[in-house]
Amino acid sequence: MASKHILVVDDEIGIRELLRDILQDEGYRVDLAENAAAARAMRLHDRPDVVLLDIWMPDCDGITLLKEWANGGLLTMPVVMMSGHGTIDTAVEATRIGAFDFLEKPIALQKLLKTVANALKHSEQLPKSEMSLANLGKSQIITALKERLEKIASSVNHGPSPVLLIGSKGCGAELCARFLQMANTPWLHLTEFGQLVLAPLDILEQVRDGVLYISEVSELNKTEQKGLLLLITKSEKYNVRVVCATSENLPKQQAEGLFDHNLLQLLSAVSLRVPALEEHKEDIPDLAVAIANLQFELAGVPYCEFDVAALNALRNAAWPGDIAQLDTVIRNLIQTSLGDKITLDDVTRVLTQFGEAHLQAKLETTAPNALPAIMESAFDKPLREARDEFERLYFSYHIKNVAGNMSKLAEVAGLERTHLYRKLKQLDIKIKG
Repeated sequence: MASKHILVVDDEIGIRELLRDILQDEGYRVDLAENAAAARAMRLHDRPDVVLLDIWMPDCDGITLLKEWANGGLLTMPVVMMSGHGTIDTAVEATRIGAFDFLEKPIALQKLLKTVANALKHSEQLPKSEMSLANLGKSQIITALKERLEKIASSVNHGPSPVLLIGSKGCGAELCARFLQMANTPWLHLTEFGQLVLAPLDILEQVRDGVLYISEVSELNKTEQKGLLLLITKSEKYNVRVVCATSENLPKQQAEGLFDHNLLQLLSAVSLRVPALEEHKEDIPDLAVAIANLQFELAGVPYCEFDVAALNALRNAAWPGDIAQLDTVIRNLIQTSLGDKITLDDVTRVLTQFGEAHLQAKLETTAPNALPAIMESAFDKPLREARDEFERLYFSYHIKNVAGNMSKLAEVAGLERTHLYRKLKQLDIKIKG
C-alpha cells in the first residue's frame, strides 16, 4: 500500500523540516511548501491526504488559502491549521470554512501524530473534488444567484419548500440544487419517473431529510406530474426539499394542457432563474481553470495550465450548450493538447470540432493583443486555407454586427446576394434564423 501523502505548509524552515522528519519516521510521504504560492501550486498538481497549514505566512495567510481552496472546490482533503499564537475566533473561523482541526505551536509529538491519524481516517471518507456552486464564478449576476439560494436555504421554519430552477440545459442548475443540500444528508437525482406513480412515499423515505432533484420536470407525463404533486404535498413530513429544473416554458405548456396547473402553482412559489453562461462570460476563465483542476486530479493526467490567449478565446466563444459544453471542451483540451501549456491553437482546434462556436472565439480574439497569435498561426497554413480562415473571421464579425440581416451583410461586404450565399455555403457558415 502506498504511504499516505502529507503536505506541510509553514514559512519557518526549522518547523517545516522538523515536522517532515517526524512524519517521515512514521512512514508518511511528506512534501514541504514555504508559502501559500508553493502550496497552491502543489495542490493543483496533486491531492494530499492531509495538509498541515500554518496560519501566519508572509505572502498569504492560511485562512485565506483555506477559503480559496474551499471556494474553488479543492478542499477535498482534511486541513489541520497550525499557529503559535492562535485565538478561539481564528479557530472557529477556520472550522467554519472547513478546517478539520487546529494545532497550537509548539506542537506536542503525541498530539501531532494523533491529529494526523484522525485526519487520515477522515480523509478516507471524503469524496474526490467535484464542481460546486462556488465554481460558477464571482460576477455580479452569479453573486446575486448565490445570495438568493442562501436565502432559500435558510428559510426552513415551516419545512423546506419546493424550488423550481429555470435555465437553459447545461446551465449549472444541479450545482444550485446541490447548494440547497445540507451537509451529510441524502441526495437523489430522480431519473426513473415511474416511481412517482408507483411509490412516491418510498422515494421520500429514501431521501428523508435530504434533497430530491429532477433535472427536467417538463419531461414528466401527466400521470407522473400527479405523482410529483402528491409527493411534494407529503414532503414536509419527511423533511425533504424537492428541487425541479426546467429549460422549457412551463406556463405555455400549462396553457396547452401539457403541464398540471396545480403542480405549476406549487413550484412557482419559489422559483429562480439560473443565468446562461453567455450572461456571465467574465467568469469563464476562472470556471475553465476550475474544471481543468478537477479533471487533472480525477483523471490522473499531468497538470497543464492555460496561456492567456487560450483563456481569452474560451471567454469570447459562443456557448450554446452552456456550462456542460464548456466542461466537454475543457476535458477534450486536457486529453488532446500536446504542449506544456494549453494554447490558443489548441482551443481553436477543439472548438472547430464542436461546430460554429469556434467562429465567435476567433472573432473575439482579434483584439490587438490576440491578433498577432492568429496571424502567426495563419502563416503555417497553405494560402487557400489561410484565406478561408480570414474570410470566416470577416463574415462572422459582420454577421454579428448586422444581427444576421442578409441584406445589410451583402451591402457591407459589397457582394450580390446570390454570390454572398454561395460564399457562406463554401465557407460552411450558417446564418441562424
